[in-house]
Amino acid sequence: MYAIIETGGKQYKIKEGDKINIEKIEGEVGGTIELDNVLMVCSGEDVNVGSPTIDGAKATGEILGQIKDKKIIVFKHKRRKNYRKKQGHRQELTSVKITGIHV
Repeated sequence: MYAIIETGGKQYKIKEGDKINIEKIEGEVGGTIELDNVLMVCSGEDVNVGSPTIDGAKATGEILGQIKDKKIIVFKHKRRKNYRKKQGHRQELTSVKITGIHV
């Protein structure tokens, strides 16, 4: 059984026992979260697709940690104008272990 969920503006294919990194969600390490935006659930031959989400379906998970992604460099410049701007960015993420998918 697997599901497609949406969180933080991104979609993830999950199944029970997966570890994923999603956009930061407030919560303590070891706490549980519920992800309500379930777009599709597939179990064997049965495929249930929502429009846009499935009512009553949710995925539960356990927070493993609050982490930061690798640094990316943002460099802006305008030619011949002596304008240069260099910035770095590290996105904050939440590491989650999926404990169940409920339809």
